[in-house]
Amino acid sequence: MTGGHPTPDLRLPFAILRIVDERVAVYGMSRREIAEMAVRLDMPSFRADQLWHWLYVRLAETFDEMTSLSIEDRNRLKAIATIGETAIVQTTHSEDQLAVKALHRLKDGRTVESVLMHYADPADDPTAEDPAAATDPVSAEDSGVAEDHDATEVARVTGESSGRHTLCLSTQAGCAMGCVFCATGQMGLERDLSRSECVEQVVIAARRLKGEGKRLTNVVFMGMGEPLANWSATWGTVETLTDPVGFAMSPRRLTISTVGIVPGILRLAASRVPVRLAVSLHAPDDDLRSRLVAVNRTYPLADILDACRVYQRDGGRRITFEYVLIDGVNDSSEQAAALSTLLEDFNCHVNLIPLNPTEGSPTPMRPSTPKAARRFAETLRASGLPVTLRLRRGIAIAAGCGQLRARHSAGRIGRTIPLNATLGSAIPADRRADSEAMQQAALR
Repeated sequence: MTGGHPTPDLRLPFAILRIVDERVAVYGMSRREIAEMAVRLDMPSFRADQLWHWLYVRLAETFDEMTSLSIEDRNRLKAIATIGETAIVQTTHSEDQLAVKALHRLKDGRTVESVLMHYADPADDPTAEDPAAATDPVSAEDSGVAEDHDATEVARVTGESSGRHTLCLSTQAGCAMGCVFCATGQMGLERDLSRSECVEQVVIAARRLKGEGKRLTNVVFMGMGEPLANWSATWGTVETLTDPVGFAMSPRRLTISTVGIVPGILRLAASRVPVRLAVSLHAPDDDLRSRLVAVNRTYPLADILDACRVYQRDGGRRITFEYVLIDGVNDSSEQAAALSTLLEDFNCHVNLIPLNPTEGSPTPMRPSTPKAARRFAETLRASGLPVTLRLRRGIAIAAGCGQLRARHSAGRIGRTIPLNATLGSAIPADRRADSEAMQQAALR
């Protein structure tokens, strides 16, 4: 007992020990809601625009920084609202300093990741307007697909205002989609992130760049979680980022990635907002895709591609189809030909991404060899599809989705779609026994 009150048990988790803060998170509010809050606080009507400007143009970290607001109004805001709900608990940098991964701790103690990436070559940037016009970053002389550009040259270009600075943000803590090669998918879903938690990832990255004399140019919803399974926070974040008097980002500089949530793709199409769409395929047929991506049993390829046609018909831009290359699993010339046929009527671009191995994968999967990756790319190109073979820049900093969090806090504690019991048939015979044993261990 301390002063008549029970002594807290310090062995309890952070989420239980924390003091509950009932104040509203301003990053989770629209500009209209900010204006309504100002009215309730008896502030002049122009205060809402000033507050919005401080939040998303000046990138203020505290209300006290907002010197154009009266001290009285700042105190009113501090009493009912907060700026920021997360804390950075770990960062990792690539050797060339072109990628920085941050681990964010949320108010309830859960952690999520974001990655800030700097690009000089449009062919290495998933947000590039015309990656098909760029040269393939992997040359025939490369000893491995993971080769990076010369760091000095890249740093020189990205230091200029023309460089692309792209944030990859998370929309969920964990993921329920069941992709067997993904570290986040192995965690299961813990919960959706709020609009505030998504927006704050962007603000933190923008502050970092501002301190370096740079500006955030692109945002991709490709981090932990499935963005279209958390529509409210995802779309709320899009609205904040594209507001003309705040971040003022063009919708064309935002990319939402999905594993193929058909209702979400149709909802995106119905919005008529030209946000870019990326769809993760990873296989040219339902049999293999259902083994690699469990949600394919709910939304098979035909339904996904039909939804993508609606997206393009209703004014959507060119679609990016993502395809992770896995040695001996989905990288044969026959599978490349099948993929070409599947996508022949789309205005699209194909991103080929050599697998970023995860320690907890239930299968002993490896990235395709450089030779197999180039052969797969050339087969697609021969059919007329624009293709880019991506660099695996993130391996050194655990930049694959969920990998830094997995290292920081090991364990599977969320919900997930069960892995297919026949997954082993997707693995080459010489590795199938190890695969089956590892899968069973992962499911226990």
